[in-house]
This record gives sequence, C-alpha cells and structure tokens, in this order.
Amino acid sequence: MNKVLMLKSSILGEHSQSSVLLDDLAMLFKDKGAAITTRDLALDPVPVLDGELANGLRGGDNLSLRQLDALALSDKLVAELQHNDTIVLAAPMYNFMIPTQLKAWIDFIARAGVTFTYTDKGPQGLLIGKKAVIVASSGGMHKDAGSNHVVPYLTTVLAFIGITDVEVIYAEGLNMGADIAASAMTNAKQALKAISL
Repeated sequence: MNKVLMLKSSILGEHSQSSVLLDDLAMLFKDKGAAITTRDLALDPVPVLDGELANGLRGGDNLSLRQLDALALSDKLVAELQHNDTIVLAAPMYNFMIPTQLKAWIDFIARAGVTFTYTDKGPQGLLIGKKAVIVASSGGMHKDAGSNHVVPYLTTVLAFIGITDVEVIYAEGLNMGADIAASAMTNAKQALKAISL
C-alpha cells in the first residue's frame, strides 16, 4: 500500500483553493488504495525557528524544555517523511514565496545527519526513493516568469533531502476573475487525475 503525506499550508481555511486541490487528490489516492496522512500547517503550526530552537535541533545534553519539545516535534515530522512514499505539498504563493507555515516545517525537517548529510562531494539527501507532488496556486500568472520563486525553491529543498522525483501541478490566475479562476481549477483537477502513485 502506498502511503501519502499531505501538507496543507494555506491560512485561508475553507476558502483555500490549494487545500481544495489537496482534498481532491486525497480522494483520488484513496480510490487507488493509498493510506493518507494529512498535516495542516496553518491549523497546527510549527514554531518559527530561532537561535535557541536551532541549537536544540542539533540534540545534545542540557537542552531546555523548549528545545526538547522542538526536537521531539522535529523527530515526529521527520518520521512522517520517512514512513510515507509520496509527499504532497500545497504551496500557495504569498508575496512571491511559500507561506511562513510551510517554511517553518522545512526548517524543522532539514537536519544534518537526519534528512541530509555533508560529504566530501557536497550535501547528500537521505530521503531517497520517494516521490513529491507540489500543488502551486497563485492569484496571478507566474509559472514561466522570474517571479516564480515557489517551485524552484521547493524543488531545491526536496532534492537537498533526497527527493528528486517531483511533479508540479499549477493553479494560477485565481484572483484574475471568475472565469480564469474556474478554468485554472478545472485544469488543475484534471492534471491531478494523471498523477500516478
């Protein structure tokens, strides 16, 4: 059975188009027999990384209670990555970048010696053999423009931790009028149907 981790990151709640698309994809994957784990990073946010927490994620002795809590959360988030075969990231564009909530999650799972390691040939990802799907939504059109920092950033992060098999689904122009938005969602939902596990 294929195991899928779905990460929502929109702050818009029931009005989130990226969350709608993830819910649709979850249904498609369930129909194919997949086991789905969903984590909503807006409803259950990961703390923003600071100096104290960064030091705590390195482990060691004499950690504060706050550091121990952060390390335990990081271990849990990493375990979710390790135990799932496919990782789906909802990535709405906020001010040309991913939401703070998704960036905080990345800061907690990108750990030297755990999800990547440094070698004499450079960094090497440790989460190999997995697939990722990025669902990139935006109010404007950015796919082939220099303003698209979301997908290049996420594909770089995923490759850094070892995930190089990545599919991207775009839903763009969602604030450019009802007709464009409806067409974008229809096209994105159709593209989701073609994703294989």
